[in-house]
Amino acid sequence: MSDYPILSTIKSSHDVKRIADGDIDALCAEIREKLIEVVSVNGGHLSPNLGVVELTVAMHRVFDFPKDSVVWDVGHQSYTHKLLTGRFESFDTLRTKDGISGFPKKEESPYDDFNTGHSSTSISAAFGIANAKAMKGDNSHTVAVIGDGSLTGGLAFEAMNNAGRFNRNFIVVLNDNKMSISKNVGAIPRYLTTVRIQPWYIRVKKFTERALSKIPLLGRLIKAFLRRSKSKIKNIVYKNTLFDCFGFTYLGPIDGHNVEELENALETAKKITSPTLIHVVTKKGKGYRPAEDNPGEFHGIGQFDIDSGEPMSSHKGFSAEFGRTLCELAGKDDKICAITAAMSGGTGLNEFARTHKNRFFDVGIAEEHAVTFGCGLASKGFRPVFAVYSTFLQRAYDQLIHDAALGQNHLVLAIDRAGIVGSDGETHQGVFDVSMLNTIPNSTIYSPCYFEGMRKSLHTALYVQKGLAAVRYPRGGELYRPDDFGEESIDYNICGNPNARYLIVTYGRLFSYACKAREELRRKGLDFCILKLCKIKPVSREAVFFASRFKEVWFFEEGVKNGGIARNFSDLLALSGFKGRYHIKAIGDEFVKQMTVGEALAQLRLDSAGMVEVITRNLSDGATVHI
Repeated sequence: MSDYPILSTIKSSHDVKRIADGDIDALCAEIREKLIEVVSVNGGHLSPNLGVVELTVAMHRVFDFPKDSVVWDVGHQSYTHKLLTGRFESFDTLRTKDGISGFPKKEESPYDDFNTGHSSTSISAAFGIANAKAMKGDNSHTVAVIGDGSLTGGLAFEAMNNAGRFNRNFIVVLNDNKMSISKNVGAIPRYLTTVRIQPWYIRVKKFTERALSKIPLLGRLIKAFLRRSKSKIKNIVYKNTLFDCFGFTYLGPIDGHNVEELENALETAKKITSPTLIHVVTKKGKGYRPAEDNPGEFHGIGQFDIDSGEPMSSHKGFSAEFGRTLCELAGKDDKICAITAAMSGGTGLNEFARTHKNRFFDVGIAEEHAVTFGCGLASKGFRPVFAVYSTFLQRAYDQLIHDAALGQNHLVLAIDRAGIVGSDGETHQGVFDVSMLNTIPNSTIYSPCYFEGMRKSLHTALYVQKGLAAVRYPRGGELYRPDDFGEESIDYNICGNPNARYLIVTYGRLFSYACKAREELRRKGLDFCILKLCKIKPVSREAVFFASRFKEVWFFEEGVKNGGIARNFSDLLALSGFKGRYHIKAIGDEFVKQMTVGEALAQLRLDSAGMVEVITRNLSDGATVHI
């Protein structure tokens, strides 16, 4: 472990400005070493952060943070920013319980102007900040840093369209590393490529200006004429940039690993009294060979060996099993299509993309478009499956209602990372999808616990269900399964003595925890049965009737309580004439903070020990209903 002789002396953004020019490369090397050291232990987003080291250093040397403002998009590339703003000493706690976040957090530091975690929000947020400053008479600068992957999201273009009319300084830094998480796709990345391959424009412009400045009188007149005509000249060279059309002054492309060039561009942008976009070209994973060779793999990674770059652990997870199952089904059915929003690797679709190339669609970071695009495919007889993380599905709520459910188009959602996801924290927990989908008519939701159930659910969603159908499954792999348990029905299954006095109702991976809790309760002399739901919307009437026979029922749900399945089930239970008591343990009106999955489930009392605690307390206090 290094002593970090330069980095350790930086306690605030202002300290970066005092670093001698000759020490900047050494500072950048120390930052990269620290990033690799901490992420190898804690996991996190490595390759995006390695790519923006010089850019972040240059910004802190040019701008006066926190008086000036910066909004990061998506925010997972803000690790260097944290190291340069007084968080070096606490950086070892990155992404751990009660430690610093892997994303910008206003409550963590005054240097974090806006909380971010999802894509394409930075220009909108920064433009709002810039307008707020303008109304207050504050002339400080506002910067949005957005990646080329995030630029595929429609919100970014809505913001640029609005910001182009701003008559004050507003700076957007486009970090162009040629990829988001999966390889970039679509027209925007192709457009940026055409810009990248013409850097001679900037060199010719600089050479011409220097040459003209040496010609007395006439040179100054020609230079002034050219400056007035610059948009026409750029039209000839670039056929006008997209950003000029939005009303932004375009600067670039700039070498994103040359601090001097970056500082010059940023200083120039500060002097322009209108919206400016600086196009910075960086290399994702810069400075660490394994990350440079496999930037997607190191985009978000768990613990790994620094010397080899190999992950410390690997396991067969739901994402991989889903990908294999969908490939098998698609091999027999040429109507099946797969859709991803820049997450082919994370959702297990890489093999599908290779073997069924013509039926694989990566739409970029555009979940809203993905849903409506899938509905278009469905309207013509195809069977589209949109694989998406639970947290990102939130972005497409309107399209799920308007285009899928209301339009009665048969779209299948493969909802990955359902439930608690761990160290990415509040912005990434998959605990809202059930309540969200539960409000939508003409929709069906499956939440299996094991691979077998996931495969059956996917087949049923594709070939039995109509309209909007969802199959949701957690991050990671299968958990504990009792030897005597068989998953016979796609709707619900019973585990334990059906004549017991007490019943636990749950779904998804919490069933595994419930089974262990049942065993512990049996040792305490309490006989429990478990009702494991797989189809959670609509709730099976037979399952409700079965539950109504018990004296006391506990619901455990790895999702928000408001609008959740437990609330639905308990309503149906009351209507069935149930005379016993029921209790609901789910996530309250709160966000789940960063910590490991195990720590979060324990804190929420949704692990086996927590279930035992909740049940034994309920039995002793005699309350009628716990919600």
